[in-house]
Amino acid sequence: MTTNVIVVGGGYGGITVAKALDDVARVTLIEPKATFVHNVAALRAVIDPAWAEKIFLPYGGMLVNGVVRRDRAVRVTERTVELESGESLNADYVVLATGSSYPFPAKTAQEGPAHFRQLHGELAAAATVLLIGAGPVGLEFAGEIKAAWPEKHVIVVDRGTELMPGDYPDEFRRQLREQIDELGIDLRLGTTANGVAADLTLVCHGASVDRSYLAGSGDRIEVTPELRVRGSATLFAIGDVTALPEQKMARLAQMHAGVVAANIRSLIAGGEAEHTYAPQPDAIVLPLGPKGGVTYAPEVGVLGAAESAAIKDGFYLDQYRELLGAMDT
Repeated sequence: MTTNVIVVGGGYGGITVAKALDDVARVTLIEPKATFVHNVAALRAVIDPAWAEKIFLPYGGMLVNGVVRRDRAVRVTERTVELESGESLNADYVVLATGSSYPFPAKTAQEGPAHFRQLHGELAAAATVLLIGAGPVGLEFAGEIKAAWPEKHVIVVDRGTELMPGDYPDEFRRQLREQIDELGIDLRLGTTANGVAADLTLVCHGASVDRSYLAGSGDRIEVTPELRVRGSATLFAIGDVTALPEQKMARLAQMHAGVVAANIRSLIAGGEAEHTYAPQPDAIVLPLGPKGGVTYAPEVGVLGAAESAAIKDGFYLDQYRELLGAMDT
C-alpha cells in the first residue's frame, strides 16, 4: 500500500523533504509559484542582472514518482489538505513548509526577473540609497550596492544600538564594522529613518509567516523535538514557520527537512519517529559584496573577507539546481 505524503510549500525545506521521500512515498508538493526562487542570491540578483535569470528554477525535474501541484493550501487537518482551487487531498502524513515572507528584494512573491531589473535601474539612478534595518539583509544589501557603485551614498538605519545582535563574539563585530567602514557605508544605529533624505528607500526587515491554513492561534507553529506539530501524530512542520528558538535560515530549514524525512521513512517502515532536532546556535555567513564579508560559526570561529566571499561564491546555486533536477536548463 502506497503512503501519501503532502508537502505544503516549495521553499528550501519543502523541496528537500519532498526529494528525500520521493522513493518511498507518493509525494505531492503544493506550491503556488511556478518556479523555485533561490532567495539566498536575491540581493546579488538586483545588483548583477545576470543573476536575475539564474535564481528562478523550475520544479519539473525534481520528483521522479511524485508531483508538484501549483496551488495553495487554505486548510490543513490531520490527514487532509484543502486547496484554493477547491480540491481536497488526503494524506497519511503532511509536512508544513510554508516559510516566511519578507520585503522585496530579499524575498519575492512575483514571477520572473523583471522586477529585479527594474530595481537595478532605480538603484543605478539613485545618488543616495536608504536601507531601513541593519540586520543581515540590510548589511548584505549595503555591501552589494557599495561594491557595485562605490560613489553612492548608502545609509543604513536601525533603531537598535548594537551591531548584529545575537550570540556572536566581539571579533565578529569588530571585523564586520571594519569592513562596513572600509566600504563607506553610512551606518546609523539607535535611530530611525525620520528626516533622512534619499533618492530611494528600501525596507530590509520584517519577516512574517502565514499559518492561517492551520487551526489554532499564534504566529509560528509549535513543534515537538521530532518536528511534529504539537498534538498531532501525522502533521510535521519545518523551516521559518516553526516556533523553534533559532535563526530562520535556509540551511536550518534543510536540517529540519532531514529529520522529518528520516522520521516519516521510519514510520512508513513500521518504526517510530525517533529522530529529533535541537535548535542550533547562532551562526552566519554575511557577505559584503563579491569580495567581502564575515563568517561566524562555533565550530570554525570567525572568518574574514576572503574566506567568507569564497563560501558564498556562487551562492550554492549548483546545489539547488541539482536538487531540483535543473542542471540542464
